[in-house]
Amino acid sequence: MSEGKKIATRESYGNALAELGKEHEDVVVLDADLAAATKTGVFKKAFPERHIDCGIAECNMIGVAAGLSTTGKVPFASSFAMFAAGRAFEQVRNSVGYPKLNVKIGATHAGISVGEDGASHQCNEDIALMRTIPGMVVINPSDDVEAKAAVKAAYEHQGPVYLRFGRLAVPVINDRPDYHFELGKGVVLREGKDLTIIATGLPVANCLEAAEKLAADGIEAKVINIHTIKPLDEELVVAAAKETGKVVTVEEHSVIGGLGSAVCDVLSAQAPTKVLKIGINDTFGESGPAVELVKKYGLDADSIYEKIKSEML
Repeated sequence: MSEGKKIATRESYGNALAELGKEHEDVVVLDADLAAATKTGVFKKAFPERHIDCGIAECNMIGVAAGLSTTGKVPFASSFAMFAAGRAFEQVRNSVGYPKLNVKIGATHAGISVGEDGASHQCNEDIALMRTIPGMVVINPSDDVEAKAAVKAAYEHQGPVYLRFGRLAVPVINDRPDYHFELGKGVVLREGKDLTIIATGLPVANCLEAAEKLAADGIEAKVINIHTIKPLDEELVVAAAKETGKVVTVEEHSVIGGLGSAVCDVLSAQAPTKVLKIGINDTFGESGPAVELVKKYGLDADSIYEKIKSEML
């Protein structure tokens, strides 16, 4: 982990697109009048002829992306998660998912950490929505390194992909020589025998910190980073559950339909295990500083540690 180094994964998205554009001329980036916020402006500056601003018309943008994909282009359609997954759900389902088109959706500003934009923009339902679309790959990277790797992997994958990025700067935890990103494969970040913490996205770094606090109490927690929620690494999840006997899932998303639900689906069928789901508990968010919201909604390291201690041990 890089001490003190924090980068928002939306920044990683913009930088990764620019690098991808240098290597592949078939990459086209679409935006809905939010290039500065989604950071696709980085790609626009480097390749203005391959950037299309569709205006505040997300549904139309998805249709344009679908059409471009049929001509051999690889479009990355970008907007806030609330608009990309929420407003444009029908078009994503019917124009991209149903015909199995090679469209990549870059959704930024996901989760409670959108902060001051408030409940209307804090999309905590997007993973659940995208998981239900047949054939849709769903990726939620935990940091800068993983986000860049995810963009490259999305390009290399033939078919629809939903990529989830955040506004809040998060610690860089995957900056090591042996880091390897593979679609559908989780990453064990810490070994442990007493329980397993399975996390995705923004809370992964906080879960590592919470595990250190647990270790100080003599409790060894295995920590798994699940960057690909669909397809889920079922083998790793089941093996960890059998090894430790207790599982905690942590996500910056509703506890309904996200990572926790995906893990429970697998374990109920293959290895019934006690599971504690930590996330947004069937409620809307509110306007406020992102860091304070993360704490209020129980996703900071102290809150995760305390909840595990009180409900799982």
